[in-house]
Amino acid sequence: MYRSLHEGWTVTALGDDDTLRDVPATVPGCVHTDLLAAGLIEDPYRDDNEVRLGWIGRTHWRYTTEVQWQPEGFDRVDLVCDGLDTIAAVTVNGRRVGETANMHRRYRFDVTPHLRPGPNELVVDFTAPYEYAEAQAGKLGARPGPYDEPYAFIRKMACNFGWDWGPTLVTAGIWRRIGLHSWSGTRIAEVRPHSRRDGADVVVVVEHAGAAAAVEVSAAVGGVRAEGRIAAGRTETTLRVDVPDARLWWPRGHGEQHLYDLSVTAADDVWTGRVGLRDVELDPDAFRLVVNGESVFVRGFNWIPDDTFPARTGPARLAERFGQAVDAGANMLRVWGGGVYESDAFYARADELGLLIWQDFPFACAAYPEEEPFAAEVEAEARDNIARLMGHPSLVLWCGNNENIWGHQQWGWAGELDGRSWGAGFYYDLLPRLVAELDPGRPYWPGTPYSGHPDRDVLDPATGTIHIWTVWGERDWTHYADYTPRFVAEFGFQGPPAYATLRAAVSDEPLTPDSPGVRHHQKAADGNAKLLSGLGEHLPRPETFDDWHYWTQLNQARAMAFGVRRFRALMPYCMGTVVWQLNDCWPVTSWAAVDGGGRRKPLWYALRRAYAPRLLTFHEDGVAAVNDTAEPWTGTLTLTLRDLDGAVVSSSSRPVTVAPRTVTLVPAGLAGDAGQLLEATLDGARDVRFFAEDPRVPFPPAAFDAQVTDVPGGHEVRITARTILRDLALFPDRLHPSATVDDQLVTLLPGESVVFAVRAEVALEPAALVAHPVLRCVNEPRP
Repeated sequence: MYRSLHEGWTVTALGDDDTLRDVPATVPGCVHTDLLAAGLIEDPYRDDNEVRLGWIGRTHWRYTTEVQWQPEGFDRVDLVCDGLDTIAAVTVNGRRVGETANMHRRYRFDVTPHLRPGPNELVVDFTAPYEYAEAQAGKLGARPGPYDEPYAFIRKMACNFGWDWGPTLVTAGIWRRIGLHSWSGTRIAEVRPHSRRDGADVVVVVEHAGAAAAVEVSAAVGGVRAEGRIAAGRTETTLRVDVPDARLWWPRGHGEQHLYDLSVTAADDVWTGRVGLRDVELDPDAFRLVVNGESVFVRGFNWIPDDTFPARTGPARLAERFGQAVDAGANMLRVWGGGVYESDAFYARADELGLLIWQDFPFACAAYPEEEPFAAEVEAEARDNIARLMGHPSLVLWCGNNENIWGHQQWGWAGELDGRSWGAGFYYDLLPRLVAELDPGRPYWPGTPYSGHPDRDVLDPATGTIHIWTVWGERDWTHYADYTPRFVAEFGFQGPPAYATLRAAVSDEPLTPDSPGVRHHQKAADGNAKLLSGLGEHLPRPETFDDWHYWTQLNQARAMAFGVRRFRALMPYCMGTVVWQLNDCWPVTSWAAVDGGGRRKPLWYALRRAYAPRLLTFHEDGVAAVNDTAEPWTGTLTLTLRDLDGAVVSSSSRPVTVAPRTVTLVPAGLAGDAGQLLEATLDGARDVRFFAEDPRVPFPPAAFDAQVTDVPGGHEVRITARTILRDLALFPDRLHPSATVDDQLVTLLPGESVVFAVRAEVALEPAALVAHPVLRCVNEPRP
């Protein structure tokens, strides 16, 4: 019997400040959210409030509640802690029952001898994270990394300590569920389903409350039941369940996501879950994922914690983010190594949607010590999470770390370390050994970027994975064309958040790119300068905040669409792009497609086109037709050279058939001048190429007819072009923060129309919907 203990908590700072005593606390949660709810701190996400909250991570905290309990005849009562953040001591009625040192793992403490009938005091004392981490750094010696923060010395969400997109808000608290589990006899401690295309091998692990007697066990999948026995003195057995005519689980876009109920019994205990039957392999040189014998081109996003305070990321938030990912055409999320192992609900949702999950172990951008107490903690954490997550068919890859091998090889770490450990033993020995032991049917990769062997250049594009950060950091985005990679696991380009998101987080009047609040919500080094330099020759220099906002968002969208289109056109040599990043953890200028307010940036709409199952794109010396579907793509490819007024200069057509999961490159004459454009069409797909950058194209001033119609829940905005309209965009959130639009960045030729569907909680002013700065295009008339 399980009983949650989420009520009646208070939190107290262990110091002299009486205002921080017995503050009502929400569990699951954290100190920051509790203090915010009590009105004791300002919103950490607003303006520069973050900088005044560093004391929270340097304070010891005590969570306390009273538990009413009566004996109910069970042999044992365990206190089950699914997430304590991070260095904690747990006491019941003044008796210490356990200690923790790892945010990333679950703990179970036998409290049977400590409970008494009636009220019981439960206390969780948290040591200040900085105090612990800095003490360990002092003992073990400094480790290099890009940030002057000690996150490598504590098994905690690294990005709590700040990142180039995230705030420094170092948390403490009970961040996942906590409760009492009362049981007798035999308990199912662990179920590890090994999925096969024709069934599953189910490892059952039990724990005994008393004498270790023999235990009858069974597992049932798809109407088939297998039985076995765990002998006295043993705790584990494997049951093989073969399912005739099994219905397979497939990645999104490759078939259905069939899930089977799995039921496991051991004596009187029952465990239930869901599994998908499928195989997964990795071709390491090509870094090609193969599911059920079929190669999968990865159209992915990197995933960071969706909130700096992860207890706030509940099922509704996950459903929204996952919907945004799949609506953009994604079939993978990579759970990045500076965050956490996500919730059970996260992976269950991925199972249902067919989203592949690449799971980093939580090591990122630092040299990590391998000495105790970390070696034991890393092993316990990895064992716990491999067992917890391996039943999910969506999980297709374990990865040892993010960028740590790159750092050791090319960032000068080896010299700084002077022989000290840096994590190699984890990535090359411990973690692959644990995956092989516990989850042998799933691939493991030591880190990313990585080229398949410790002695190879980690950025060798001919094998393994690469990260492309030269473009954002050093070069124009057209240099994505310089890369011919096998698999791009990270690449990104920055843009500001939606106007409503920024306005809610920043009180500056007026907003400017360099006003204090806007600057504070830009964490990348020289980020705003790179935004401006990144405009290159592509767009004019912005003179107003509104131009800066639209043009830098537009440039982000163009940059990433260009890269994705190029890499998809290289299929099957290149078999994946994982964009940095899908989401944000707070309102910030960043690389995200969905900002910290949950709003889709123009980048999202551009990626939806670039990630379409069938894509037509200009590529090198021709046009690439990318068919990532199971059916042939047959039609007539038409190339039309037009003047900017839409008049046809020349046109040619040819029949094209693109086989399933292939690319056909059609050579084409791509010549033209600055006053012309080339249009390619095929069976409803379209791409347009201009022959000069926008400031040098003699666009006519935009002219159009607009019609706004009220519809239930919002408005329809019809725009009919009288001239060419370059990257037409509608930003209704400027009128009300609830307002959204279904499309962005549409280029119209004279006579063409588009209908934007606008949804809002209030009626919007029709004239404002079609006026500057809500309606924008590159060639709009300038004042």
